[in-house]
Amino acid sequence: MKYYLGMDAGGSKTYAVITDETGRLVAAGKGGPGNHQIDRDTAARSIRQAVAQALGQAGLREQDIAAACFGLAGADREADFRILRPMIAELGLPGSDIVCDTVIALRAGTSKPYGVVAICGSGTNCVGVSPSGETYQCGGFGYPYGDFGGGGDLAAEAFRAVIRAWEGREEETLLTALVTKELGYPSVERMFHHFLDHALPVPLELTPLLFEAAAQGDRVAARILRMQGTELGLAARAVIRRLGMQSETFDLVLAGSVLTRGDGQFIHPYIEEIVQPEAPGCRLQVLGVEPVVGAILLAMEKDGTTVSEPVQEQVRRISDLKGVLAGG
Repeated sequence: MKYYLGMDAGGSKTYAVITDETGRLVAAGKGGPGNHQIDRDTAARSIRQAVAQALGQAGLREQDIAAACFGLAGADREADFRILRPMIAELGLPGSDIVCDTVIALRAGTSKPYGVVAICGSGTNCVGVSPSGETYQCGGFGYPYGDFGGGGDLAAEAFRAVIRAWEGREEETLLTALVTKELGYPSVERMFHHFLDHALPVPLELTPLLFEAAAQGDRVAARILRMQGTELGLAARAVIRRLGMQSETFDLVLAGSVLTRGDGQFIHPYIEEIVQPEAPGCRLQVLGVEPVVGAILLAMEKDGTTVSEPVQEQVRRISDLKGVLAGG
């Protein structure tokens, strides 16, 4: 029996899972933050912890793993890989491959080894893999580098909309009542001065309020969410053009909490509006499983395995690791 290890390491937590060659979940491990761009030592420790926990639970040694795939947040450029390669090599797992966590989200969301993924969580990113295996990433480096959106930008837009309405620069919005209530202020004026006096950051918790206001017909919130959809569509279209995938049939996987937990009607149609004329064979697919599923599938494919439909179906049953991991 062959065993495969997959990892999803992000800014807040790290998951490692082990399956056998049939796709059956054998063990799982969890660590803390795994993005080396935030803290290299913490990331290394989290990755080691998750792998050790999974191996211990499975009763396996490093050499028992046929292939491993590490989907790591921050694995964007060669400068990152120069840090990550020795970090992963120290684990002693044979046949280890390192990819950006966006790539495993893509593979988790489609039955094909190619396609495009648009991620909108705390930030945004878009990555594509062509049928020939060529990869292209558009975005993922923040607002100054061309991105818009994700929880950080969307929360700021909600906050700004309330301030602008209070000042008279923007139309009235339901966000005013929702934001002041969420943050515990009796008025916008009190909120405005308290945030300025204490140099407070805008909390990410404001992002879901955009969907709440839009569902009640608020034009300001709907406009902000539409802008997010358009920006994600532009990024996906750029990837499609760069990889020459206009005539291909493929999935555009939507991943990240804003796209998978928020009401899709306020964002998804605007992504499609940009992408469909460019690539008629593109189909939007919301990610419904753990991204680490993609890491397992990529590990199997790296080992030279043609992953059958039954195996894919078995691996895709890994839809929620919280019930598998103690304290998850």
